[in-house]
Amino acid sequence: MNFTLRQISYFLAVARFGSFGAAANAVHVSQPGLSSQIAELETRLGGQLFHRSPGAGRVVLTQLGERLL
Repeated sequence: MNFTLRQISYFLAVARFGSFGAAANAVHVSQPGLSSQIAELETRLGGQLFHRSPGAGRVVLTQLGERLL
């Protein structure tokens, strides 16, 4: 279960801001780049870290996300 410091910092930013877009702005990367790193982290951990609502923009932590945080 290897993951990078970058992936963890992106995860923490999304958890803090509750939004992939706001987190991407905060860490100075594109939203697709941040999303890609989160998706890779989720794959390595075996589950979703955030509940995503289409069109809502706001995300909340899953149980796995809470444990990682």
